Amino acid sequence: MPYLMAGFPSLRESIEIGLACVEAGADVIELGVPYSDPLADGPVIHQAATTALAAGISLAGALEVAGTLAQRIPVVLMCYANMVFAPGLDAFLDRLARTQASGLIVPDLPLEEAAPVRRACRRAGIALVPLLAPTSTPARMAQIGQVAEGFLYAVSVVGTTGERSALAERFEQIVAGAKASSSVPVAVGFGIATPEHAVQAASAGADGVIVGTRLVRAAAESKEPAQAVGALVGAMAAALADGA
Repeated sequence: MPYLMAGFPSLRESIEIGLACVEAGADVIELGVPYSDPLADGPVIHQAATTALAAGISLAGALEVAGTLAQRIPVVLMCYANMVFAPGLDAFLDRLARTQASGLIVPDLPLEEAAPVRRACRRAGIALVPLLAPTSTPARMAQIGQVAEGFLYAVSVVGTTGERSALAERFEQIVAGAKASSSVPVAVGFGIATPEHAVQAASAGADGVIVGTRLVRAAAESKEPAQAVGALVGAMAAALADGA
C-alpha cells in the first residue's frame, strides 16, 4: 500500500505517481492531504505537505487526485481531524464519497471520539480505518480491533513516520497482537523502507504493508518522480510475491 502526498511534487505529478504505483503492482493507495501541522508525520512527509500547501493545494485538490486514482485502485484518504470537522462531518464525507474513495484514516481521532465519525462513514459507504499503537495494551487493542473497518493499521514503531534501518524488536508481537484483536486484515506501516522490511512484515503475518517516507523521498529527489516511485513499488511488490 504505497502512500503518496496529494499535490506533491505537483498536482499532475501526484496523479502520475499514483498511476505508476497501480502499474507497478500496488493493491491500495493511501493518499495524504497536505496539512500544516501533520503530527503523525516525520520531516520528509511534512516537507512534502509544506511544498504542496505553498503551491495552493487544498482539500479540493486532494479530492481531485482521489477521484482520479479511485477509478483504477481503492484509495484510502489520510487526513487530520480539523479537515474532517471544519466543513462539517457530513459535508466532508459527502465530498469524499463522491470521489469513490474506499476509506478514511484520521490519525488524531481518538477511539473515544470516533463513534459519530464511524457511523457517518458507514452511511457514506466509507471504511474508517483505525490506528493501533505499538504501546497499546491488549485491552486497548481489543477495543480498537472490534470497531476496525476496512483494515487495521498497525503502527510498527513509536514516533512519527520515517525510514528506519531495521524494524522494531517487538515488531512480530505488534503484528500478532493486532491480528488477535480484530477480524479485518492488518496492514503495517511506519518505518518500512525496503523490500526486505516488506517481506519481514508479511512473514510476521501482516496482510499488507504501507510504505510512505521512502516513496515521498524518491519523488522529491528524482527528476522523474513517477518513474522513481513506480520502480520502488515494483521492487516491493516483487519481493512480496517472491516471499509469498
